[in-house]
Amino acid sequence: MLEVRALTKRYSGTLAVDSVSFTALPGEVTGYLGPNGSGKSTTVKMITGLLDPTGGEILYRGRPIRDNPIEFKRILGYVPEEPYLYPHLTGAEYLELAGELRDLPAATLPGKIGALLELFALADDRYAPISSYSKGMRQKVLICAAILHDPDLIVLDEPFSGLDVHAALVLRSLIRSLAASGKTVLFSSHVLEVVEKVCHRVVILHHGRVVANDSIDRLRDLMALPTLEEIFAQLVTDSDPDATARRIAEVVRQ
Repeated sequence: MLEVRALTKRYSGTLAVDSVSFTALPGEVTGYLGPNGSGKSTTVKMITGLLDPTGGEILYRGRPIRDNPIEFKRILGYVPEEPYLYPHLTGAEYLELAGELRDLPAATLPGKIGALLELFALADDRYAPISSYSKGMRQKVLICAAILHDPDLIVLDEPFSGLDVHAALVLRSLIRSLAASGKTVLFSSHVLEVVEKVCHRVVILHHGRVVANDSIDRLRDLMALPTLEEIFAQLVTDSDPDATARRIAEVVRQ
């Protein structure tokens, strides 16, 4: 179980994340949502150890992750929002590096890498440098690297970015399968339709604070709204999206 307790982050006095608390349970997909600038990605980076919090605490299985950050990262799989990869490496070499850093057995690592590249339709390009890969291909490499070591906790920050329709369908089913196998999945995305289909519960952030934390069904009932998109718009949108769109169309016609 992942627990976030009163997590806070300040940048030069600016409050980016304000006392955020939530729990992500094993066997569930927890959606973590928010508009741009809400503090969503900052929270994810603190959970994955890329940023130090200003205040609050992050626990996994009841223990603060700061007590043993290396051990925590051994059981963590992470797909970052930005696909930072080593462009001179091939896809296979990058995954080999990821596997060696995770201390995966040398005897089984090549077979595991080969199987993942085949299943993600990357086998034909396994020896091509990542610099030649499309955005979607790079995203697939990141996903493979995140799950290669069979992690217990998986953090996905906009994992569908650049994926084609088939790959997106595979990933959507994979997220469900990972949770069904008992893993804890934290899924941050702007694709609300997918979030609604795969997540058991959602945490919605606005201006650095949690404005909703519940199951999607319960939020629908409480707010008397039929879709997550409408719930999200009601909670975090400061203006009417339709009115804004009409105004934009008027401006470009001038």
